[in-house]
Formats: sequence, structure tokens, C-alpha cells
Amino acid sequence: MSAGQGRPAAGTGAPPSGSPPLLEVRELHKHFPLRRGLLSRPSGSVRAVDGVSFSIAAGETLALVGESGSGKTTTGRCILRLIEPTSGAIRFDGIDLLSLGPRAMRRMRQKLQVIFQDPFGSLNPRMRVGTIVREPLEIHRIGAGRADRDAMVAQLFARVGLDPAAMRRYPHEFSGGQRQRIGVARALALRPRLIVADEPVSALDVSVQAQVINLLIGLQEETGVAYLFIAHDLALVERIADRVAVMYLGRVVESAPTGEMFRNPIHPYTRALLQAIPVPDPDRVRERPSVGGEVPAASAPTPGCRFQPRCPVAIEVCQRVDPPLLEVGPGHWAACHLTPGPEGQGGDAAS
Repeated sequence: MSAGQGRPAAGTGAPPSGSPPLLEVRELHKHFPLRRGLLSRPSGSVRAVDGVSFSIAAGETLALVGESGSGKTTTGRCILRLIEPTSGAIRFDGIDLLSLGPRAMRRMRQKLQVIFQDPFGSLNPRMRVGTIVREPLEIHRIGAGRADRDAMVAQLFARVGLDPAAMRRYPHEFSGGQRQRIGVARALALRPRLIVADEPVSALDVSVQAQVINLLIGLQEETGVAYLFIAHDLALVERIADRVAVMYLGRVVESAPTGEMFRNPIHPYTRALLQAIPVPDPDRVRERPSVGGEVPAASAPTPGCRFQPRCPVAIEVCQRVDPPLLEVGPGHWAACHLTPGPEGQGGDAAS
């Protein structure tokens, strides 16, 4: 399946079960205008998301990985329509989300929920945590009344490993890991089919991260919910994700099943992310990451491959031609001129 700019969509194959995808994102763009001067005249745009495509099957976890500034969070917010995309298509359970009005989108959010990154800032400090979790039930009129909803909240607290007796406490009385569990309970309250988890453990200690990851895995096995798991650390996603899509400067540069991605990374950026994972064995020698610098500004992408200014193996064609995303193996897509496509038909690399 081709996309605009000649970039095939990452993960365009059928879901593992052979059923239609639960979420399908096609050629998603989000450009933020830049304005300068006293009259705030347009002077360009920041291409935060620039042609991203992927799909997620029911009950599946797709991890969206990349450095800060790669467009991961903006992609998630566009899917939820917390911000409006510039262009593209988003279909959830066969429904075009971008065609929905505010009232219809509000009803759709019963099936689409989010876990925010900051467990300290995502909970209203003036509300009791039981009220915070009960609020979605009240908004969508789920339950027969206050007592029925309080019983549902108590069940949710128990499900995420919190004492229901703590429902009357305030957020500041909980640890960071406990607050994130409250955020998970709030997301689960409406029994969604998809949760966008926006770096849900990055603000937590390593030991607490493992607890929250295990909680999310257990809840998925119990409820069948699908996750779009946004992270900047590949080590975090190896346990939870079925597939991984690596983003760089607003685009997906590689996508593959998790095991395949860790065994056979193709793109130089993916290899650098994997090499940066700490190794617990002091006697094991690992090649040092060979990529320096930071993600450049999305307002002025370089000609050709966007990664070539930092790429240790860039060749001349990388400076001129933006490589298409090609399927290099079953379910494995990569955008690199040095990568052969199926049956040896690859990019424009010189032989």
C-alpha cells in the first residue's frame, strides 16, 4: 500500500489474527505554524508529525519509540484529537475519527482513553482520588447512581493493586507509582478498547516502572485492551510490546515485531537506540553508540534523509533523496538507502 510522498505505511499488513485493525492511522501530519514579528505573520511551520502510518489490532500493543522531539506524543494526541491533525486519516473500529463532531467524539472517548506521563500533574490536587476515578463514570452516565459508581471505583482500585479504603485521600498522599496506578484506574473506568499510554513510567523509579509495566500487561490479559505505548527507551518496551515503530523527526524510520526488532535492527538510528541500552553485566563489552548530537529542529528538516547529518554510515545519496519505507522482511519495514528491499530490490545505494 503506497502513501503520499511514495512512503508505504508502516505495519500495513493484516493484524496477526487476520481481522481488520482496531486502529488505522494513514499519512498523519501535524504542522504547527511559526509566526514572527509584531503582526505575527506566518514564517514557516514545525513538522512535528510528517506522514506517519501504522495500525493496531485488538488486544495488541504497539510501542512508538524515539528521542524527545521525534513526534511520538503529538501523534498520540492527534489520535485522541486532543489536538487536531493537519491532514491524514484516523480510523478506529471502522469509524473515521476526523469526521466526528465534538459530541460524537466525546462519546467515542469512552472507547479511547489515555494514561499521561506525569503522575504528579495529571491528577487534580483538590479532588479526592475516588472522585477523580468516578468522574468519567458520571460524565458518561455509567452506573445506577452514586453508590453504584462508588462500588465500581472500589473494584477499579482493587484491580490496580490499591486499597479501596484510600478512595477518600488526596493525590499528594500517594507515591508516584501509586498515583500512576490511580491514572490507570481512571483510564480503565470506561472499559476502553484502546489506551494511549504516553510515557507512563518515565517519571518513576526503575523498580516502580517494572511494577506498572507488569500491571499493564496483566490488565491487557484480563480485559483485552490494546495499547499505543509511547516511550523513549527501547529497554522498556521489550517486555510489553508486540510490535515496535521507531520515529525520528516526525516519521517512522523502522517498524517490526518486537523480537525481530531486537534481533535484527536495520536502521542506523534503531541500532544506536539499542546500543544505548545499559548492560547489567560488567564483563560484557558492547559497541558504543556512534550517533552524536540531538534531534534537529523539525522546522527546517535537512534535504534527503533526515537522519543523515547524524548517521555514521551515510553515503552521498542520503544527502539528496529521502528514502522510502520498504518492507525488508515479513512485517519488517525500514527507511534506509543501505537496506535492500524484498528480493534484493532496495534503495539507491551504490553497489
